[in-house]
Amino acid sequence: MLQHIIPATGLLFTLENILWINIGVFVGSVFAAIPGLSVILCVILFLPVTYSMMAIPGMMFLLGIYCAGGYGGSVSAILINTPGTPHAAATMLDGHPLSEQGRTKAALKIALYASTFGGVFSALMLLFLGPQVAKVAAQLGTAEYFMVCVFGLTIIAGVSGKSMIKGLISACLGLLISCVGSDPMTSYDRFTFGISRLYLGLDLAICLIGLFALVEIMAKAEKPLDRLNLDTTQIKDDGAISRDEYKRMARPVLLSSIIGVLVGIIPGTGASEASWFSYNTAKNMSKHPEEFGHGSVEGIAAAESANNAVTGATLIPLLTLGIPGDGTVAIMLSALMINGLNPGLSLFTTQGDIMYAIMLGLILVNIFMCLQGKFLTSLFAKVVSIPQEILTPIIVIFCFAGAYSVNGNYFDVGVALVFGILAWVLRKLELPPVPILLGLVLGSMTETNFRRALLISNGSPSIFFSSIYCIIFLVLIVAAVGTIVRGKMKEKKAAAQKED
Repeated sequence: MLQHIIPATGLLFTLENILWINIGVFVGSVFAAIPGLSVILCVILFLPVTYSMMAIPGMMFLLGIYCAGGYGGSVSAILINTPGTPHAAATMLDGHPLSEQGRTKAALKIALYASTFGGVFSALMLLFLGPQVAKVAAQLGTAEYFMVCVFGLTIIAGVSGKSMIKGLISACLGLLISCVGSDPMTSYDRFTFGISRLYLGLDLAICLIGLFALVEIMAKAEKPLDRLNLDTTQIKDDGAISRDEYKRMARPVLLSSIIGVLVGIIPGTGASEASWFSYNTAKNMSKHPEEFGHGSVEGIAAAESANNAVTGATLIPLLTLGIPGDGTVAIMLSALMINGLNPGLSLFTTQGDIMYAIMLGLILVNIFMCLQGKFLTSLFAKVVSIPQEILTPIIVIFCFAGAYSVNGNYFDVGVALVFGILAWVLRKLELPPVPILLGLVLGSMTETNFRRALLISNGSPSIFFSSIYCIIFLVLIVAAVGTIVRGKMKEKKAAAQKED
C-alpha cells in the first residue's frame, strides 16, 4: 500500500484536480438541494463532460457530485420540510422541527458535520478494504465472474419499488437493449436493423440522458408551475451547538457510519435504506427517544452520517468486481472504462497509483464538501426557490448538449429522445427505470462470462458449481433474493393491515 500512496498523492494534489473537486461539490450540492433533481440526474447530465478528461480529474468531479448530493438533499429537508433527495427523508423528521425552533443554522451544521464524518469514514474503509477485496477478485475465473454478475443482478429485486414483477420486466428490457450491437463472441450484428451506427452498441451515457433526465422534464411539464418564496434570513441565527449535544451525537454518528459502510458494500441497497436503519437504531439506543421527530440532534446526525457513509462503500464492489453498489455508481463505471480502467485486480496492479489517488481523493472531496457547506449554505438554500420556468430550459439544454458531445453527432440526440419517450411510457406503466440501468450495465458482462465459461467446460453447466467461490456466491444470491422477498412480503402484510 505504501509504495502506491506516495506517488498517488503526487497525482492527486494538482490544481486541476482540486478545481474539479470543488466544481463537483458545488454542482452536487446545488442540484441535491432542489427538490425533484436527484443526484443520479446530476451525474448523468455531467457525465459527458468527463469524457474529455483524464481518469483522476474526471472521477474527482463525479465523486464530488456524488458525495455532495448526500449533504445537499438535507438543505431543503431542513428548510422547507421537503427532501431534495430520497435519502434525506429521514433527516427531514428532525431537521425541520429543529429549524422551526429557531435553530435552522444549527440543524444545517449538524447535517454537514455528520455527513463529513460519514464520508471520510467510508473513504478510509475503501482505502483499506478495496485492495483486499481485489486480491480475492484475482482468484476468480469466468464462471466465478458470471456468478458475481448474477449476484449483481439481484440488486434488481431491491430497486423494483412496490412490484417485483414490474422490476423484472424493466430489467429484462435493459438486458435486451444491452444486446444491441455486435455479438461479443462472434462479432455478428444483433438488433441493428441495418443502421451502421448501432453496430458498436448504444452508449450508456446517451441512454441514461433519455431514461432519467429527459423523462424528468416531461414529468415536470405535466404538473402546474409552483413557486416557493424562501426567506433565507432564518439561516442567520448563531447556529450554536452545545458541548452536551456534541457528546450525544458522537455515538450515533460512529454507529451510523459503520451501518452505512456495511449497507453500501452490499449491492442493491443504498443511502435510503442506510439512513432509515440508522435512524431507527439511534432512536432505540437513545436516552431521549421522546425527542425523535421533534428536533432531535441525534436523529439528524444518525441519518446524515449513514447516507454519506454509503458513498465510499459502494465503490468497493465497483472497483474490485465491476458490480455497482447503486444506480449512481453504475454510471461512474462508464467514466472509468472510457479511460481504459476495467474493474478488477488489474486496476490495483497495473494502475495502482491511479486507484489510490482516486481513493485518497474521496477523503479530499469530503473535506471540501465541509468547507463549502460551512461558507456557502445560504447560497445553497437560495437555489431551493429557483422557478421551474427558469430551471427546466437549462436542464433541457444540458441534456441535448450532453447527448451531442459524447460522439459529436445528431444521431445520439435522436437516441436520447427515443429513450426519453420510452422512459415516459414506462413511467405511465409504473415500471421502474433503475432496473433498466442495471440491465444495461451488467448485461454484456453477464453474457460474455456465461458463454466463455460454457466454452471452457464444453457446454457443461457443472462449471458454475466447480469452485468454492461459485458456491459462496450462489449462497449469497439465494440469501439476497430470500431477504428481499421476505421484506416485500412484510411490506404487503403491513399495508394490508393498515387497510383493515
